[in-house]
Amino acid sequence: MRFTKAVWIFLLTAALLLLLDFLLPFRVNPRYSTLVEAADGSVLHAFLNEEDKWRLYTELEEISPTLRTTLIHKEDRWFYYHPGVNPLALVRALSTNLSRHKRSSGASTITMQVVRLLEPRPRTYLSKGIEILRAFQLEAHYSKDEILQLYINLVPYGSNIEGIKAASLLYFQKPPEVLSLAEVMALTIIPNRPSSLRPGKSNTYLLSERNRWLQRFKEEKLFDSQTITDAIAEPLLAKRVAAPQSAPHLALRLKSEFPYTPILKTTLQRARQSTLEKLTYNYVSRLKAMNIRNAAVLVINNRTMAVEAYVGSADFNDHTDGGQVDGIRAIRSPGSTLKPLLYATAFDAGLLTPKSILYDVPTNFQGFEPENFDQQFHGKVSVEFALANSLNVPAVQVLSQLGTTAFLEKLKKAEFKTIQKQSSKLGLSMILGGCGVTLEELTTLFASFANQGQFSKAYYLQKPEFHNPTSLISEEANFLINQILTQPTRPDLPNNYAYTYRLPRIAWKTGTSFGKKDAWSIGYNAHYTVGVWVGNFSGEGVPELNGANIATPLLFEIFNSIDYNSTAQWFAQPEGLSHRMVCQETGQIPSSFCTHQIEDYYLPGVSSTQVCEHKKSVWLDVRRRMSYCPYCMPETGVEQVFLPNDPPQLTQYYEARHISYEKIPPHNPSCTRVFGNASPLKITYPVEGSTYRLNRKDQTRLALTAQTASDTKTLYWYVNDVLVGSAAPQQSVFCQPSAGKVKISCVDDQGRVKTLWIQVNYD
Repeated sequence: MRFTKAVWIFLLTAALLLLLDFLLPFRVNPRYSTLVEAADGSVLHAFLNEEDKWRLYTELEEISPTLRTTLIHKEDRWFYYHPGVNPLALVRALSTNLSRHKRSSGASTITMQVVRLLEPRPRTYLSKGIEILRAFQLEAHYSKDEILQLYINLVPYGSNIEGIKAASLLYFQKPPEVLSLAEVMALTIIPNRPSSLRPGKSNTYLLSERNRWLQRFKEEKLFDSQTITDAIAEPLLAKRVAAPQSAPHLALRLKSEFPYTPILKTTLQRARQSTLEKLTYNYVSRLKAMNIRNAAVLVINNRTMAVEAYVGSADFNDHTDGGQVDGIRAIRSPGSTLKPLLYATAFDAGLLTPKSILYDVPTNFQGFEPENFDQQFHGKVSVEFALANSLNVPAVQVLSQLGTTAFLEKLKKAEFKTIQKQSSKLGLSMILGGCGVTLEELTTLFASFANQGQFSKAYYLQKPEFHNPTSLISEEANFLINQILTQPTRPDLPNNYAYTYRLPRIAWKTGTSFGKKDAWSIGYNAHYTVGVWVGNFSGEGVPELNGANIATPLLFEIFNSIDYNSTAQWFAQPEGLSHRMVCQETGQIPSSFCTHQIEDYYLPGVSSTQVCEHKKSVWLDVRRRMSYCPYCMPETGVEQVFLPNDPPQLTQYYEARHISYEKIPPHNPSCTRVFGNASPLKITYPVEGSTYRLNRKDQTRLALTAQTASDTKTLYWYVNDVLVGSAAPQQSVFCQPSAGKVKISCVDDQGRVKTLWIQVNYD
């Protein structure tokens, strides 16, 4: 009968405990400080938690056997055997307190201490009873190792330091798993008297207490005698230091993205991060005399796409130019840095090859008149020259031919977020910087050039969710871009770097935004891609700011620091790329009159096979002063020759700059079949020497019309030697010239030119 009653009592007690557990659940949700770790597990950056405490999360593998043994032996020897409460210790404590008429012993187990740390209460017998019940709850829901881990994370060390990991880092500058026995012993006894045993202020007393406990362990043979003797002899070097604060911009970014993750394991290489932080700080310090106050650097490992260094600004603590702004994510104008992707896309579309000829001449693209950085024009240039020299007019010419939609699709594929949002408003100017990008986006794009045109997102945290790479450009087009961007003889080579051993073997592209507010230099080799931005976060432009002389020297210093004299194999030519001979004048398949031929790369089945037409057949008199058409050509005294078939915009460029070139002689003025008594080309409107008043507010435009010969199919109109449009002979072209004396020129597709001058005033 007694056994039955005992069973009922047990069942009722268990039911009551289950009911209490259901009605009054024990919430175990301590708010930890955010800890950002480097790839090797060392601490990069630590934050205070929401309660302004240093409470760093200790993982189970960080609890060394020495720490576990020491802590349990001192605090709760029967920890692994009791259900959260030690009945014998409770009875002994109660007896002692009653006999002495005061509270001198609490008999708290580690589990009960965890309860008290999670739910602080006044130290009364009622509170002790609640702690006991809560201890049972804790033991019912958590393993012994998890409870020990909670204790290690919550134990107080005075001031605002909680947990052994925080104490280990702030007092001994090392993680808990590498603490010596002497250091573990010191940290184990501090929580009992945190105010009187404070490291750095009470080291003598702390040393004495530490050795007293070590001697006690020696007597109890907890560790072997020699180990304890060595621990007693170890000096105590504890002192309070500041928490690690490296990579502050990435740390803040990750903390914002993962607010409830106590440990963020990044891919950053600690030594590399520290080196580049110092290098960037020192470099910008030298630029401050020019009123250039900031820089940002991103380093990506091309093999893994892991970010190994993240420098958001030159000095996080500098408030004069927003040092806390993250330059890796700041939206800026890219300058010319998108040109490699444009030319690669044109290669894949079959529009161009490296030796294709473009025209760097004054051109008006529907009101947009680009100029080069040096405000000079170069006439006929090859694609590789245009890209290596970052010429603007050829780039806009290629984008106009390719189409902005096709190029925007490439940028969206490369995950340019701001460009995706701006896409409906973007036009030809985006290739010169008329859009918004970040250093992160640009550096990731250039990492694609180092990975055979395969785009993958860069990542910052270990064990990322990998996605299959996206083919951004073909391997063949990618190789051509690599070859062009590797050329060392180019204008964006920094001063004093030509013919120097300090020039790393990399491919790179520079960029400078309008107003000289942003200087870019993005480079890569087989190992790394490095992105550099230099400027002012305030947006203030500086006359000396440019990608070549301001950003590229820092890029070179970084490569010489992280991959000096790299032995990595350079990018190999893909099998799908071939060679062919082309005409030097056009980069096209040679005709019979193409005497100067050069070798060029091309993509079989993709690249254009257009035959060169840089010359055309013309019938001239024997003195070569007059040309004839089939209608007026005499039977004798003529000869057939091949003369340059230059486009009107090029001949107009030659004419405006008085550059000598081989012209087609004037057509036979007696040719009545074609011209009759009329001039072969005549501007009919506007009228020579007239004054025209336009209204800028109403956007009044001036009409341009001409009378032409019957063999003319296209007219090209120039205002002040800048192409403003082309049209059929019977169509008008409209323009809004600048105020003052204006030069109007018309060129037909036969090379004939007519020019007049007018005066334009605005209301």
